[in-house]
Amino acid sequence: MRKTTLSGIFVLILLAQLIFSCSRTQPENWTHFRGTNLNGLSESEKAPIRWSETENIAWKVPVKGVGWSSPVVFGNQVWMTTADRYGEWFSVVCLDFETGETIQELELYRPDSVQRMHTTNSYATPTPSIDKDFIYVHFGTYGTACIDTRSFEVVWSRTDLNCEHLQGAASSTILYQDLLIVHLEGTDLQNIYALNKHTGETVWQVGTPDEKVYEDVAPVYRKSYQTPLIISVDGKDQLITNRSLFAISYNPNTGEENWRVFYGEDSAVSMPLFYKGLVLVNSGWVLSQGAPYFAKLLAVDPTGEGDLTDTHIVWQTDEHVPQTSTPVIVDSLLFMIEERGTLTCLNPGNGEVYWTEKLKGHFNCSPIYAAGAIYFTNNKGETTVIAAAPNYDLLAENKLDGMFKATPAILRGAILQRNDKFLYKIATTDEE
Repeated sequence: MRKTTLSGIFVLILLAQLIFSCSRTQPENWTHFRGTNLNGLSESEKAPIRWSETENIAWKVPVKGVGWSSPVVFGNQVWMTTADRYGEWFSVVCLDFETGETIQELELYRPDSVQRMHTTNSYATPTPSIDKDFIYVHFGTYGTACIDTRSFEVVWSRTDLNCEHLQGAASSTILYQDLLIVHLEGTDLQNIYALNKHTGETVWQVGTPDEKVYEDVAPVYRKSYQTPLIISVDGKDQLITNRSLFAISYNPNTGEENWRVFYGEDSAVSMPLFYKGLVLVNSGWVLSQGAPYFAKLLAVDPTGEGDLTDTHIVWQTDEHVPQTSTPVIVDSLLFMIEERGTLTCLNPGNGEVYWTEKLKGHFNCSPIYAAGAIYFTNNKGETTVIAAAPNYDLLAENKLDGMFKATPAILRGAILQRNDKFLYKIATTDEE
C-alpha cells in the first residue's frame, strides 16, 4: 500500500512538472491596449533597460501611413492599424514577430469624406483586439471589422456605427466572452455597442447617459475617448466606462446600468483602473472659466447601485492627474505621468502621495510595467525607465528618433515601440 501511494505521488509530481513545463513554453501574447489584461502589466520576466537607434534594436521596419494605435500580438503575428495622414485610406498590417517582415497588409476602408481631426490625433488611434483566430480593428465612425488571422479574409465589417468625433476617434475595443465592446461617443451621439464577435451583429446598445443633463452641455464636451475595463465584484462582472460627465458601470452581458458617478466636465481619455475593490476613474479635463484646467482621479466603491456620487467616492485628487495617459498600478503603488511631465507615485488605496518627480518632455503614451521596471516615453521618443519602487530610482534614459504617441507593448523580453514612421522591436541578446 505504501509503495502504491509513493508511486502515485511520484506520477502526480511528474504530471505537474509536465503541465508547468508546457505552460511555460506557451508564448506571451499582447491582445489589447495596455496588454492582455488591460492593466499595463507585462508578464515578461525580462525586458530591455537601455537602447538607442544603434543599440539593442532587433529590427526596425517602416510603417506606411500614420497611427497612434498600439501593436497587438498573438503567436508570431504583430498587428497594427494605420491610415493615410489625411484619412484617404484605412489599413491594417501584420508583421512577423521574430523578423519584422510583412506577412499581410489589407486596405479596409476608403471613405468618400472624412471629419476634421485634432492635430495631436491620427486616423488610426484605436488599438485593435486580437484572439487566437481573429483580429478586430476599429477606426471609429469609418469602420469596424473582423479579420481571420490565418486566411486574412475579412469575416465581417460594419460602417453603419457612426458619430461626429469632432477631434478624431481614440477609444479602443475590448473583447468580453463572445462580445466586442465598441465605444462611439461623439458630439451628436453617445453610443456603446456590444457586437457579436463572430458575426458583427449588435447584441445590445446603450445611448446618451442622461439626455436632460446633456441638454445644458456644449456638444464639444459630450464626447469621450476612453477604453473600458471589465472587473468582477462579488462574483459579478461589471463593464466600467468613463463617459463624458459620468463614470458608469454596466452589466457587460445586457448593457443594463449598475451604478454611476457624476464628475462633470470635459472628454475622458484615460482608462479606468481596478485595485483591491476600488474603481479608479478619470474625469477628463475640469474646466475653469471655459478653458481646460486640470483632471480629477476618483476612487469609487463599486458595490452600490444607482447614483453613487454622494455616497461611494472613497477619495479623489486633482494634483498632477493626467488627462490622456492611463496610470499603472504595481503591487500597492500607482504611477501616473501628467502631460507636462510631472511623475507621481501614490497609494491607490487612499490617494496618499509618496513622491513626485519632474521628467522632461510632453507625454501621451501610457506607462507600462515589465520585469521590475516602469517605462515612460515622451512624444520625442525619450524613455525614462525607473524601478517599480516606493522611492524614485532612475534606471536608464533612452532616445529614439521621431514622434511617439503610441503606448508600447512589452512581451517575450522585447519592447514593440511605434513612432510616426517605424515600428521598433527593442531586445537585448541573451548574453547581456
